[in-house]
Amino acid sequence: MIPVFGSCVAQMAYRPGLGLGMCAAEPRKGPGQPGAPLTPSNTPRPQWPYCEKRCSYCNFNKYIPRGVDEAAMRSCLVTEAQTLLRLSGVQRVESVFFGGGTPSLASPHTVAAVLEAVAQTAHLPADSEVTLEVNPTSAPASRLAAFGAAGVNRLSIGLQSLDDTELQLLGRTHSASDALQTLAEARRLFPGRVSVDLMLGLPAQQVGPWLRQLEELLRRCDDHVSLYQLSLERGTALFTRVQRGALPAPDPERAAEMYQEGRALLREAGFRQYEVSNFARHHWQQFEPQLTLGDVFGASEEVNRLLDQGLLLLDHRGLRCSWEGLAVLDSLLLTLLPRLQEAWQQKTPSPVPGG
Repeated sequence: MIPVFGSCVAQMAYRPGLGLGMCAAEPRKGPGQPGAPLTPSNTPRPQWPYCEKRCSYCNFNKYIPRGVDEAAMRSCLVTEAQTLLRLSGVQRVESVFFGGGTPSLASPHTVAAVLEAVAQTAHLPADSEVTLEVNPTSAPASRLAAFGAAGVNRLSIGLQSLDDTELQLLGRTHSASDALQTLAEARRLFPGRVSVDLMLGLPAQQVGPWLRQLEELLRRCDDHVSLYQLSLERGTALFTRVQRGALPAPDPERAAEMYQEGRALLREAGFRQYEVSNFARHHWQQFEPQLTLGDVFGASEEVNRLLDQGLLLLDHRGLRCSWEGLAVLDSLLLTLLPRLQEAWQQKTPSPVPGG
């Protein structure tokens, strides 16, 4: 189980195990003990639970405060980072992901303090990936640069749409122009390390205009794109408007067409799909250039069984789900991740915490 850090306040609204506000990680057995999990790397996910405004589709546990005692929040996040890493027995952290909420509303000083706490508790290599989720309206160039100085080296930008009418429907606080400006500034400061999100399946959204948005984005983005289908969640403003008939319900067939056409467009642009919603130009070579996928998975009976069933594909292009396999990705990961972790641990000796 990967440690997930949430604010002290946010935890009270969630039961343990539901993700965003999880209070503690499951204790791990020590290295060498029977049944000890193979954990070559882990990704702490500190959560900043505050936003400027609640988007119309969002049902995450978040708060729209009149004021935030950031010193108290910083202390809480630091304590959680130290406590959860110790409880989980994690010795090495390969990446850190600051999510939310809107973590770009936090100060760079808070981000730096959490990273320092992680580094003091576990081994955090100098080249670890540190990602910060960013909303365009909360991230001018000077602030992005300050986050870089604090230790962030990758940005995930929630653009969601390049259409101002759609952005208003979603309750976003930025315009399409704001989004593109933030993207340009992010690419300048973090070249090759910027990810963007685009939503599909909105009420009344049409395939052609949405594909043109994606084409525009591909002319301006780096090597990672996430496509997320809108999910109408009870309790959200958008759900209420659809239920009352003020907006048409999203068309699932049209959303499926957007997804299919979007996948094809991304493939033509050199992107490869490595997860249901995520596409990247470069995989595995950046992750571990000296360890081939055949070395890791080729000898596994379980993996070969999945290959025979047509759920996985493994060839010179890499390891990936088939079309049928994407529908059961979560169950496939239960087989793939332990094998990957075992291969990594056999190759990489466990470092001394803080070393």
